[in-house]
Amino acid sequence: MDKKETRARIRALKKDFPEAAKKMEAARIWEAMERDPLFLQSRCIFIYWSMPDEVPTPDFIRKWQFEKRFVLPCVVGDELELKYFRGEEEMKSGENFQIPEPVGEPLQSYNEIDLAIVPGMAFDAQRHRLGRGKGYYDKTLCNIKAPKIGVCFSFQYLEQVPVDDFDIPMDEVIHG
Repeated sequence: MDKKETRARIRALKKDFPEAAKKMEAARIWEAMERDPLFLQSRCIFIYWSMPDEVPTPDFIRKWQFEKRFVLPCVVGDELELKYFRGEEEMKSGENFQIPEPVGEPLQSYNEIDLAIVPGMAFDAQRHRLGRGKGYYDKTLCNIKAPKIGVCFSFQYLEQVPVDDFDIPMDEVIHG
C-alpha cells in the first residue's frame, strides 16, 4: 500500500476503535513510557497535545509537568514552532487544527530537548513513522538530535509502512 491508502485504512480503524480499548491501551503506553530509561533520564521533552484520534497526552503532561519541562508544537504556516508548556491556562486554540497550543516563550535551541515523544498515523517494526501527510513533524524532527519515541495504538503498529528518504525514523516505538 502507498501512504495515501495506508492513511485511509488507519483512519477507518480509528473510527471503529472502542473508547474503552483506547483508554486501556493509552494507560499501558504511558506506563511503559514511565519505565523507559530515555524518559526517566530526560529533563526537557518535546511532546504533542493530542487530537481526539491520537494517544491522549493531556493527563500524562499534567502528571509530569512539575518534574519535566515540556515543549509543545504550534503550527505556524507550514512549520512547527516549539514553545514551552507553562500550564493549560497559558494555551489557546491553534489556528489550523484547533489543538491547544502554548502562547508563551518559544524554545531557544533544539539542543535543549532530551527526548521527543511523537504521534503518527502508523509505525512499523523498523521504527518507521507515517504521519498525516503535511510534513510538519519530519521538518522539525530532522533538527532534533535527541532520541525519538513514537507512540500509537495497537492497530497503528503495522508490519511495514511506506517511507520516503525524508521520513525521520524513531529510536523506539511504544504501542498498545
